[in-house]
Amino acid sequence: MKFLSVIIPAFNEKRNFKRGVLSQVDSYFKDKQYSVEIIVIDDGSTDDTRKLIENFIRNKKDWKLLNIEHKGKYQAVKEGIKEAQGKLILFIDFDQSTPISEVEKLIPGAEMGFDILIGSREVAGAKREKEPFYRHLMGRGFNLVVRLIVGLPFKDTQCGFKLFRRETIQKIIKKIIVAEKRKTVDAYTGAFDVEILYLANKMGYKVKEIAVSWQHFKTERVNPVKDSLRMFLDILRIKLNNLMGSYDK
Repeated sequence: MKFLSVIIPAFNEKRNFKRGVLSQVDSYFKDKQYSVEIIVIDDGSTDDTRKLIENFIRNKKDWKLLNIEHKGKYQAVKEGIKEAQGKLILFIDFDQSTPISEVEKLIPGAEMGFDILIGSREVAGAKREKEPFYRHLMGRGFNLVVRLIVGLPFKDTQCGFKLFRRETIQKIIKKIIVAEKRKTVDAYTGAFDVEILYLANKMGYKVKEIAVSWQHFKTERVNPVKDSLRMFLDILRIKLNNLMGSYDK
């Protein structure tokens, strides 16, 4: 069994790939004493992402590429979880908005007994760079909704940098409902992070927020009005499923 599995979902990442993000990941783990595997999941990209990744990982023994039809970020992450062999599983965003080196801030928490460590841009010590005001406002508003509707105590549920014990996330994804039912036709990622953390809280797992450094990279994927509405509806669905006892089955 590997010590760490790194899961990287990818969807039309040609621009990010050209910034050398995968090279950064590869270089970072070359001198580590623990064993690692990196699993990239191409979520039905329509640009050159798949070809670029295939060429990059050729002859890299610790790298693997999974190709799936476009089903959205959650399904890509789920496929990575199913494939992962690591004692610990780390989800990261392809764009490296939180650099891979920040994993060293999370691993000690797992060794201290926490089941889930979530990178946070809001707790003391966190750093945010180049973030547009409207994105920060969206994040704050969404977090307020999460706290009011589903009662999660965390300051940042959406940072794409989370570390799980393998057995913990495997048990959680078996209970996912909202993200499983979502039909994805665009780049919308949904509120699957919230559903995972909501279930973790409900199931009694120990979760800790860790301050990380984060940098905004320009993207055309986020529609402030449309995506905010869809995220709000996803949160309501999570609450409704809990009230109906659907998560207790």
